[in-house]
Amino acid sequence: MDLPSDSPLRPVPPSPAAHPPLHVLEVVGNGIVGGMERCVERLVAGLGGAGGFRFTVLCPSEGDFAERIRAVGGEIGVVAMPEDPPWSSIQMVAAMIAAERVDLVHAHLPNAHLLAGLAARLAGVPAMTTIHGRQVILPDLEIHRLVGSHLSVVCRQSYYHALGLGVDRGRLSLEPNGVDVDMFQPGPRPADGLRAALGLAPETLIVGFVGRLSPEKAPEVFVRAAALLLQRLPDVHAVLIGEGPMKTQLRDAIAAQGLEARIHVQGGVDDVRPVLRDLDLLVSSSNSEAMPLALMEGMASGLPVVATRVGGVPEIVAHGSTGWLVAPRDYEDLAGRMHQMLTLHELRQRMGLAARARMERHHRLDRSLERLAERMRILARPATAATSTLTVAREPRMAGGTSGGRKTR
Repeated sequence: MDLPSDSPLRPVPPSPAAHPPLHVLEVVGNGIVGGMERCVERLVAGLGGAGGFRFTVLCPSEGDFAERIRAVGGEIGVVAMPEDPPWSSIQMVAAMIAAERVDLVHAHLPNAHLLAGLAARLAGVPAMTTIHGRQVILPDLEIHRLVGSHLSVVCRQSYYHALGLGVDRGRLSLEPNGVDVDMFQPGPRPADGLRAALGLAPETLIVGFVGRLSPEKAPEVFVRAAALLLQRLPDVHAVLIGEGPMKTQLRDAIAAQGLEARIHVQGGVDDVRPVLRDLDLLVSSSNSEAMPLALMEGMASGLPVVATRVGGVPEIVAHGSTGWLVAPRDYEDLAGRMHQMLTLHELRQRMGLAARARMERHHRLDRSLERLAERMRILARPATAATSTLTVAREPRMAGGTSGGRKTR
């Protein structure tokens, strides 16, 4: 597979066994370009072609996401994907599975899980779904029990939550997200970056929020914390990078406080790397997360972080070492930690270096893709993967060398 010239992703080496490429049908319940969709894009780019996989991606509509998948070598199909899929969609996907000789169906989001699970069951091929949230919600659990799909989760909280709901360990696995540490790395501030766009002096400190402007990400908490911060550090600027349904609401709230010259809603960007290199501190104020890519990309770029203690975030952020963790919706503590970081240059530098090192050691994308590739081979071709180390379900290993609460050797 040919990759875009600016992409540092390299395909995962193929399985040594002489088999044709494993054909995976990715069924994606959204057509926007968010964290989940970017995970699918990286999967197609990293494992397609020379990686021993062929990918067809089904999405509910054409758009930017479909074009990005095509750009990294994936094939695209479009099918209606409401929460209650019509028979025409189920029949179409089942027929596609048979006609295109699909080996495995892989779903993302509950509406896609239902469609993929029913069609795969009719076609007689295995199905899996990746749970991108911090918990297994009822629709996914019901579909799993109905069609016998495999649940792949991305953080330990999700894994043990699923076990607590009665999910069989043999149909559950942990494949954490990873970050491309070659693409995201520390670098010089761009000459035409945020400071130039906002007309700021080179020495101006900038704290940033990067993510979808939607309720689960709680950008209004970031705005409230930034407003409190500015009472003590009036020369600091805060930026929000992203799109979403709360964009207008946030701008109105900022204007109502007379802070539009200090808190900037910049919208989305095609390439977030220059933005990250322009920030002095990255903040995640989410109410709910599993293993957020934006946070991992910022840390790989050498940024210290302040983040809410939700979902898999404590697996990423080492409190007191790579940044600080605060309770969700506690804007006062969030503002206090932001103030501490922005007034202590050496602390920011030390934590930024530690953040980069943690991503390199524990959360590399190539290792994440290798683990997911092995899981998909096991599900699609169990006979040829009989000797795999993943065949028997294991308790998730924690960053730092522990498994199930015991030290590993």
